[in-house]
Amino acid sequence: MVRTNPERRQALLDASIEVLAREGARGLTFRAVDKEAAVPAGTASNYFANRDELFVQVGHRYYERLVPSEEAMRKSRGPQTRASLTEVMTEVIARVAGFRTGYLALLELRLEATRRPELQALLTERVRADLDFNIGNYHGTGQPGDEDTVVLLYLALNWLIVERLTLPGVFTEERAGELVRMVVERAIPD
Repeated sequence: MVRTNPERRQALLDASIEVLAREGARGLTFRAVDKEAAVPAGTASNYFANRDELFVQVGHRYYERLVPSEEAMRKSRGPQTRASLTEVMTEVIARVAGFRTGYLALLELRLEATRRPELQALLTERVRADLDFNIGNYHGTGQPGDEDTVVLLYLALNWLIVERLTLPGVFTEERAGELVRMVVERAIPD
C-alpha cells in the first residue's frame, strides 16, 4: 500500500466522511471514496488495506478535525460560573454541529462499531478519553458536582446535537440554546 502522500490520505479520509454522512456505511466503498475525492479509480485501495482499516482511519480523522481552538480550550479551563459553563457547552454544540457531515459520519461509525471490534475499540477509547479530559477540566472549574455531573452533561448535550443534526425541526436554534442553559443549571447545583 502507498502511504507517502499525507495530504492525499487526508483528502481520502475527508471524502470518506462525506460518503458516510450521505450514503451510510454500506455506501462507503473505495470506488465511492475515489469519486468523492476526485482521484483516479483505485487510489483509496492503495492507501487502505480494506474497509475495516478505512473505517478506523475515518474515526481518527473525525477526531482530528474536531479539535477545539486554543481560545475554546482557554475558556473551558479554570474557574467557571454557570453562565460561562453554559457558554462553553454552547460553543461545543456549535463546533460539532458546524461539522454536520462529520457527526453524521460518526453516528454511522458508531453503528458500524457494533460489528467491527477494532472500530469499537477505537471509538470506546476516544470517547472515554474525551470524558476523562472533560472530567479533569471540570474539577478545575470551581463548580459543585462530580464525575457524574460531567457524564450527565455529556449525555444530554450529545443527544441534543443528534436532534439538531438529524431532525432540525424538533428544536429551533434558540430553543436548543435554552435547553443547554437548563441542562447546565439542573446538572450543577447552586
